[in-house]
Amino acid sequence: MKTVPSLPTKKHDDHHHVWYYHSLSFVVLAIVLAWIFLYWKSDYTSHRGTFYGNAIADWSGAWIILIVTKFLHERGSTESRPFQDRVKTPWLRFIAEHSLSLFLLLCCVTTGMIFLRMDPNSKWGEVAGNLLSQFVQLLGLVLLTKKLFEKAPSETKR
Repeated sequence: MKTVPSLPTKKHDDHHHVWYYHSLSFVVLAIVLAWIFLYWKSDYTSHRGTFYGNAIADWSGAWIILIVTKFLHERGSTESRPFQDRVKTPWLRFIAEHSLSLFLLLCCVTTGMIFLRMDPNSKWGEVAGNLLSQFVQLLGLVLLTKKLFEKAPSETKR
């Protein structure tokens, strides 16, 4: 029988509470920082260096999704958290309903501007290109999940 860990009580220190609810985010961030350190110390033209550079973008994308999906929403996306309408004006409602895609679009534009100013064949230029690709992919997936979905294996009829 699998036991479920109990929620932290007020007896626990605040740092236990933060760790309990955000441990995955902290560990993934540590992994991103490890990839950055390894890439910084490596020869980017080697197989290892290329791998580290790609891993920075991949793990950064995972970390971004972990963080932003806790706070942001995408209306119509089956993968987004439920929207709680607390805004009063249509403009603010639009921003709230599409905050996830707007944030990812901002990441795409910002990373794209940085990438365009760098030499794409330089050590960090390759990472910037990989990050741009990752943000475009994440934005595309968010937008695709507005109309498309995947059934879990248990939901399919045999």
